[in-house]
Amino acid sequence: MTSPAERYAISKARQVENGTAVPEFRASISFDLDPFQAEACQKVAEGHSVLVAAPTGAGKTVVGEYAIYQALGENRKAFYTTPIKALSNQKYSELVNRYGAQKVGLLTGDTSINSEAQIVVMTTEVLRNMLYADSQTLDGLGYVIMDEVHYLADKFRGAVWEEVIIHLPSNVQIISLSATVSNAEEFGGWLDTVRGQTDIIVSEHRPVPLFQHVMVGPNVVDLFAEDVAFDKVAEDDSKASVNPELRKLVRSHSPGGRVQRGRGNGGRGRGGRGPQRGSGMGHRISRPAVIGKLDRAALLPAIFFIFSRKGCDMGVQQCAMADLRLTTNEEAAEIAQALDEVAYRIPSEDLDVLEFWSWRDGLVRGFASHHAGLLPIFKEIVEDLFARNLIKVVFATETLALGVNMPARSVVLEKLVKFNGESHVQISSGEYTQLTGRAGRRGIDVEGHSIVLWNPDLEPESLAGLASKRTYPLNSSFRPTYNMSTNLLAQFGREQTRQILESSFAQYQADRSVVGMARQVRSKEESLAGYAKSMECHLGDFTEYLKLQRNLAQVEKNAAKDRRHQRRSASEQSLQAVIRGDVVDLPGGRRFGRAVVVELDKAMYNPRHTVLTEEAQLRRLSVEDLNGPVQIISRIKIPKGFSGRTPKERRDLASSLRNAIYESRPPRQDAQSFDFEGSDSFEREINALRLELKDHPCHACSEKDQHMRWADRYWKLKKDTDKARRAIRGRTNTIATQFDKVCKVLEQFEYLVPSDGGEDFVLTDSGRRLRRIYGDRDLLTSQILETGKLTQLKSEELCAVVASLVYQARRDMDRADPKMPTGKIDDIWNTTIKIWGELSDAEEALNLDPTAPPESGLIWPIYKWARGSSLNSALRGTDLAPGDFVRWAKQVIDTLDQFAKNSDLPPLLVRNAYKAVDQIKRGVVAYSNVLD
Repeated sequence: MTSPAERYAISKARQVENGTAVPEFRASISFDLDPFQAEACQKVAEGHSVLVAAPTGAGKTVVGEYAIYQALGENRKAFYTTPIKALSNQKYSELVNRYGAQKVGLLTGDTSINSEAQIVVMTTEVLRNMLYADSQTLDGLGYVIMDEVHYLADKFRGAVWEEVIIHLPSNVQIISLSATVSNAEEFGGWLDTVRGQTDIIVSEHRPVPLFQHVMVGPNVVDLFAEDVAFDKVAEDDSKASVNPELRKLVRSHSPGGRVQRGRGNGGRGRGGRGPQRGSGMGHRISRPAVIGKLDRAALLPAIFFIFSRKGCDMGVQQCAMADLRLTTNEEAAEIAQALDEVAYRIPSEDLDVLEFWSWRDGLVRGFASHHAGLLPIFKEIVEDLFARNLIKVVFATETLALGVNMPARSVVLEKLVKFNGESHVQISSGEYTQLTGRAGRRGIDVEGHSIVLWNPDLEPESLAGLASKRTYPLNSSFRPTYNMSTNLLAQFGREQTRQILESSFAQYQADRSVVGMARQVRSKEESLAGYAKSMECHLGDFTEYLKLQRNLAQVEKNAAKDRRHQRRSASEQSLQAVIRGDVVDLPGGRRFGRAVVVELDKAMYNPRHTVLTEEAQLRRLSVEDLNGPVQIISRIKIPKGFSGRTPKERRDLASSLRNAIYESRPPRQDAQSFDFEGSDSFEREINALRLELKDHPCHACSEKDQHMRWADRYWKLKKDTDKARRAIRGRTNTIATQFDKVCKVLEQFEYLVPSDGGEDFVLTDSGRRLRRIYGDRDLLTSQILETGKLTQLKSEELCAVVASLVYQARRDMDRADPKMPTGKIDDIWNTTIKIWGELSDAEEALNLDPTAPPESGLIWPIYKWARGSSLNSALRGTDLAPGDFVRWAKQVIDTLDQFAKNSDLPPLLVRNAYKAVDQIKRGVVAYSNVLD
């Protein structure tokens, strides 16, 4: 039962909701809102953006659904964005079931359904591209729900989130949904900085408590000594101590201890030491035995995380070989019917290549694998059947932990070490939280369970630290790309682009003050616009009049500066021309008047000679002491051995100096009377500007003084604004600095040219084409287009070339360059390698991350597929899994589609691109998901 205080809080919250759509939304759903959900919905109703951070399975998406509900009531659009197509497809189906197909659309890289609907589900890249293209689909947009927003930490695609957040119109509310992150306040602070009012709602409560266990041999024991259930994400839980029984079991199973062999439960197989060959698990118990144990403990359905595709597939094979059956006859029949509905859509000759029948057998028995190597439609069937509680066990890689809604009663982690692409490393506490967060289905389970399989390398204390430290720091992966830079430059120009990039979360994390300074600059610019409005004149363009005034002042300043420069130059030359004994007249030199040179300084520039004045004083003479060149008026003999140390020798020489001056009697000349070269031209320009100023209509304005006061404020603020801009530019290692480097590469390859004033860039034709090329190798792809060679290709050859520009081989695959299908493909391949070398050299010189080299591993499969070969023939001789092939084929289609829709490309290439898409989009590629 709720306490009186809790009932009072709920009552007050309901009163606040009155006047919004929240009460109606509550009535439309089958469950009551949790406090964090209610708070977030209320903030959305008040017109705020929100960041909602909560554990997996806590119900964050309800807040996004409320925003959709409110959008429909206001007759505005709502976009629901996700990081991956599978999650987009899943969310689309959910929203169609709720609101009907007429109101819901779907946009992914290869699917377009009802794109102008009021509710559109899309991948974040699609929304980014819309913003750059200023798409009309954005008209009427009121809300954007960004699901799994913590994905912006993704090294390869995370930057898209920040681009979208920065560029969305200011009147669009953003509902950011994130897993629990340890720096939610930091991320929310950035959102507040770039988006305005953003409320941060953090819930650490897990609606279904999570219990942690370790399986040592056949024994499942609690990880912690206390009865610890992680129903919230908190650092205090790290104080929990390790279960003594677990320590005892570990010692008995460690080398030198009493080891249970596990006979009769599918243990080590042949009895050798170490893990079962190919199983990827400890030598105490097999995968089928683990599942049997969970089944008897009523802990199914379960997700069995294995950080290997082969390991996942082998888990299914081992369960089949053990004759494991987890479904009832009724469940098996229902699964078979669902699979048969899919099978008829796939060409019969491809079913064998896809190993459909063995895959079907595993699903009918109640177990399946789930990883990126599977055909997308196969993965979706697994997700659907698992959600319907028909499949009881899924062997999955960690990619399942992101986004796709597949909760389970329990989660098994076979290892805590994974290959990160470079080395084997222990998973982080954040990753552990994401994986185990799948355990416990809201509304179904009263508790969830995670089970870690023990192996000799696993220390209980280390596991306890990993399991109790529930942190997931969110770090930006944002960096300017070539495509991003051309799009920003085309829309905003160089200076504003730099300000936009300084507003990124990456820069916010690197130096929070820069984001604040960038916001101050934008605020100052708004004030500048207001001042400009206030100094408007009804007689004419006062800004133009002000410009004339400032030009005049600048020319007068330049004239004075030029006179000073020429005077100094003439003074220096005259000092270099004198010799010892010269009697000189020093213009403007009140300290000296006339003097005699008694000692020469042999310095080449700005010599400092020693002179004796009429008053018998020794002085050092430099250019700074003069107001023009010295004049030699006479000469006297300097006595041999003169040092000037004694008063007598100085008085004697001063007497000779005065006699020489009296006899020569030259006229004194002021420095102002010297005629310096160029002064006439300055005078003419000054006079012309004065006349132009006098003739300007605003010169006669009766309110000119008032306009000038606003103008003074304008120029003072502009000076401060420019100073702030320079301060931002002065920061080292900024995102804008990276942008400058990217611009240098683009300028080097003639995608940009300096504007007439030299302060900005103008896109060339190549730059405009690059704006529509999206991908990791955007500039390399554009460079290949610029060669003009793609127009010479047949459509299937074009497919092969594009494949080399999108494909990225897995690190464990053969990268040897094969013989190319045709001579034209071979020629372009060699050209591509050469261009990539030039590009990577330019990037290396500027310390930029290098563009990935082209890959040849997909050329033959795509070429054969585009020519009509079967899937078996296309994949023969490669290490490509069918799912990988389909995934990369869709990437090729996406790039070809960019070509086809790029009006700046040659018509022949555009037609070929359309044809190439049709050649690839067939069979398993065309029917690669349930929605197709």
